[in-house]
Amino acid sequence: MTEHKNLRMVRQAHHPSNHPERSRGAYELTNYNGVIERYKQYLPVTDKTPIITLKEGNTPLIYANYLSKLMGRNFEVYLKYEGLNPTGSFKDRGMTMAISKACEERVTAVMCASTGNTSASAAAYAAKAGIKCIVLIPAGAIALGKLSQALIHGAVVLAVDGNFDAALDLAREITNKYPITLVNSLNPYRIEGQKTASFEICDTLGKAPDFQVMPVGNAGNITAYWKGYKEYKEKGKINKLPLMLGFQAELAAPIVRGYPIKNPRTIATAIRIGNPASWKQAEKARDESGGLIDMVSDKQIIEAYKLLAAKEGVFVEPASAASVAGLLKLARKKYFNLRTCKLANLRTKIVCILTGHGLKDPDRAIKSIKEPRLVKANLKAVLKEIGY
Repeated sequence: MTEHKNLRMVRQAHHPSNHPERSRGAYELTNYNGVIERYKQYLPVTDKTPIITLKEGNTPLIYANYLSKLMGRNFEVYLKYEGLNPTGSFKDRGMTMAISKACEERVTAVMCASTGNTSASAAAYAAKAGIKCIVLIPAGAIALGKLSQALIHGAVVLAVDGNFDAALDLAREITNKYPITLVNSLNPYRIEGQKTASFEICDTLGKAPDFQVMPVGNAGNITAYWKGYKEYKEKGKINKLPLMLGFQAELAAPIVRGYPIKNPRTIATAIRIGNPASWKQAEKARDESGGLIDMVSDKQIIEAYKLLAAKEGVFVEPASAASVAGLLKLARKKYFNLRTCKLANLRTKIVCILTGHGLKDPDRAIKSIKEPRLVKANLKAVLKEIGY
């Protein structure tokens, strides 16, 4: 009886009536060819721009059953799962634009400083375009999965004896003096490509969310999302803007603390940045939207990381989980209840941005779980362990 009851509960949770985004018709595409082709009317491209694409974008906006129930009545939580981009992170949206424009300008080499995801994306898109990619990484501070991607795509990878900020300073100096294009988020085309994720969210929901919660590292992504939402509103595609809620790691939170962090520390390597390149733009997104930028501890990040995998079936890298850790932190403070309409027929929509796939940092997953139990190779031993 208990199993039948549980099965009914699962079916009910996944019934179409419990997924409002389905009834509005999530945007489904045939012959999809990437974000530039889909949103070219909003992007600085022309017929002369060679489109370098791996068919990035069009990532799922997943209704989060567990988190929605945890938030309480009249809340809908969605997960924008950017880990399903071609190289496993949101960086591909910006890189298709940056590399396409570099090719339009007949550039033969690109360069970036990276904590991991940018290097993987730059290397893949440069390989697709047939141009050279040079990557500067902070020595000993990059997840194995990301480093392997950059190397397998043929990038020239150099480990700098310093943190990310030192690597970025070097990349900026070199690209200013030599015929090499910088493809970090300081490159405006990166922001242009990354803003397409906000378009997708609105196209799926039929409106902008009430709140968007996301990790903040170098701060280019929160800048891009806010730019996208504002442009969609200007074009009449949506009639309101979301509150932008960003979260940094507690020991790598320069925006929250108000000063650069010389030696940022966090297990979330993708946001281990002490002096964000888009600092001012992130503050602008926060202030214009009426939102906030706060911080979460590594303990809170790991708790959210495990929760997403165990309760929502979504495997992310630790930095991605900072968004859900932030959601839970604000929920405990009743932040959302104080800022939402209490009318029974209005449901508050919250979108959490999950920036990268869990396979980006497999070592963290292994450290966060128990090893499999060893059992004898017989039926009785196995049945005993599984409770039958």
